[in-house]
Amino acid sequence: MNKLLDLLQKESVLLLDGAMGTELFARGLVSGGSPEEWNVTHPERVQDIHRAYVEAGSNIILTNSFGGTRYRLKLHNFQDRVVELNRAAAQNARAVADAAGRTVLVAGSMGPTGELLIPMGSMSYEECRDAFAEQARGLVEGGVDILWVETMSDLNEVKAAVEGARSVAPDIPICATMSYDTRGRTMMGVTGAQMVQELAGLGLTAVGANCGNNLIDTEAALAEMHAAAPDLILIAKANAGMPRYEGDKLIYDGTPEVMAAYADRVRRHGISLIGGCCGSGPAHIRMMRQVLDGVIPVPEVAPLTPQAAAPEAAGRTRERRVRRG
Repeated sequence: MNKLLDLLQKESVLLLDGAMGTELFARGLVSGGSPEEWNVTHPERVQDIHRAYVEAGSNIILTNSFGGTRYRLKLHNFQDRVVELNRAAAQNARAVADAAGRTVLVAGSMGPTGELLIPMGSMSYEECRDAFAEQARGLVEGGVDILWVETMSDLNEVKAAVEGARSVAPDIPICATMSYDTRGRTMMGVTGAQMVQELAGLGLTAVGANCGNNLIDTEAALAEMHAAAPDLILIAKANAGMPRYEGDKLIYDGTPEVMAAYADRVRRHGISLIGGCCGSGPAHIRMMRQVLDGVIPVPEVAPLTPQAAAPEAAGRTRERRVRRG
């Protein structure tokens, strides 16, 4: 049973959550720490983040497992705890979703390995596929409704992730998003149109764009996807504007008003699954919910334009190393 399609029959637009990394740092995660370890060492803090998004109006929450492959967990010497940490991530989100008093779906976040596939790197396609299968096993054991491949740059890594996930859970819906950073292309040069064309045969429930360098590039990639495949269910999960450092703090310039206006724009362009990524918190999601529901008028703010940013803040922030945000 595809719970995502079932919910979309009842709600024409579903609201996703916002950033996980932003909220983890606000609760004490230090730079270089493992977000996934918090699923077992600080489950109450992780659940508090999920709960804040549910209370803000999210229909779908993503697990705290963005870096949950053995390749990413190896950075913390946790490569032998893949199933355990991903299972715990799913259980934390599941507990909050089940207590919501309404239907809230849990999506198992599966971010990039951080490695490059052969011939550009040393990771084989089979190794990549098997790493995602291992991660998916933990997420499925923890009770996810959806497997959510996200923030990808390489189409072959997306394909390996989908193949690995499906080998473990052939009946669970899978969604995939890529990150569009430069002139509407991913770091590996993939366009929105190319993404939907090459992934068309994989049987994905929805595809789209998340994270990215700015709202304009993300929305442009989504427009390409819609033009190339108008019947596809599309996902928009953009960053809250551009990051900049103020002292030692990373600040995103996308206010709740900016993100609420973005939510209205992408809805009017046929996007069914809408949320926020890096820099988006519960306040952003709450205002997006209010605008999508017609409770408040659409804020009169112009889309943010790309700004000059310090190299360390443009695409290599601690936020994006943690997760979609």
